[in-house]
Amino acid sequence: MMMVLGFIVGLALLIIGAEVLVRGASRLAVRVGISPLIIGLTVVAFGTSSPELAVSLKAAFDDQAGIAIGNVVGSNIFNVLFILGIAALIAPLTVAPQLIRLDIPLMIALSALLLVLSLDGLLGRLDSLLLVTSLAAYLVFLFLHSRREAAPSPEVEAPPLPRNLVMVFGGLVLLVLGSRWFVGAAVELAGALGVSEQVVGLTIVAAGTSLPEVVTSIIAALRGERDIAVGNVVGSNVFNILGVLGLSGVLAPSGIAVSTAMLSFDIPVMITVALACLPICLTGGTISRWEGGVLLGYYFAYTIYLVLQVTHHDALHGFSTVMIYFVLPLTALTLTVLVLQEKRRT
Repeated sequence: MMMVLGFIVGLALLIIGAEVLVRGASRLAVRVGISPLIIGLTVVAFGTSSPELAVSLKAAFDDQAGIAIGNVVGSNIFNVLFILGIAALIAPLTVAPQLIRLDIPLMIALSALLLVLSLDGLLGRLDSLLLVTSLAAYLVFLFLHSRREAAPSPEVEAPPLPRNLVMVFGGLVLLVLGSRWFVGAAVELAGALGVSEQVVGLTIVAAGTSLPEVVTSIIAALRGERDIAVGNVVGSNVFNILGVLGLSGVLAPSGIAVSTAMLSFDIPVMITVALACLPICLTGGTISRWEGGVLLGYYFAYTIYLVLQVTHHDALHGFSTVMIYFVLPLTALTLTVLVLQEKRRT
């Protein structure tokens, strides 16, 4: 009972902390005159990724590498397949040209870079420093780009600066407290169920810490803020790799160990999911409802595969065969045809 209570309380603190942090940071950013897309890629994305940062840092310090990296990889898969899928089902998402030209290719490249850096089985301190330095360069580029293209806008009323700073600080405190409860309960749950830390990180922890992104993107889609809905997901994935794993690897006593299963399956799945964004976004510059349904279906298929694998179920072989030799090729063929049709129109 205490384990379940700790899990629920930790998750609640993570969500509330992220909400308070994002509100305070967003109000500070509005005064600068930044575009909705840049806000989605930075303030909203990084704020909603704060639970992932808090959880992975705590796990890294406690030498729970499976949760530290599983949380990031699982969150990135969840963000694209589940969050974009749900948001697109609510309303077709218009994808800004900058995302197609720059940010989505960057997300793909960083996913591949993570695989390369992890091939030796360890995300060491030098690897992590490279990621953190790349994050700083990305932020500088976005800031300069936004200032160059920003149109003059009337000054927006916002609460006093001290109140916003208190909200940001208070949100961070709630995130730290929530992460301690959440990770502790997740590890106990894994032990009680006989499930590895890596699988718990890829599923329960990843989905739980991504709930702020879910809520943010759904609300943005409902309000017609499509740039924020998509920018939030892409920006969160970039921050998860560069910021969350980078800082966790720098501060972890002995780096972050990467398992063979993570290298051979989960990180390649993350790369494939990132690659799938590009052809989907190229089909008219939108993510349609049926494409959102496909993304959501793949997330459920991925989760089913993990469950079958952990339980060593007899259906695993048949499920894998159907996915590899029928579902995946059919999806790839459909997307290829749609992209070719779109090119002919243009």
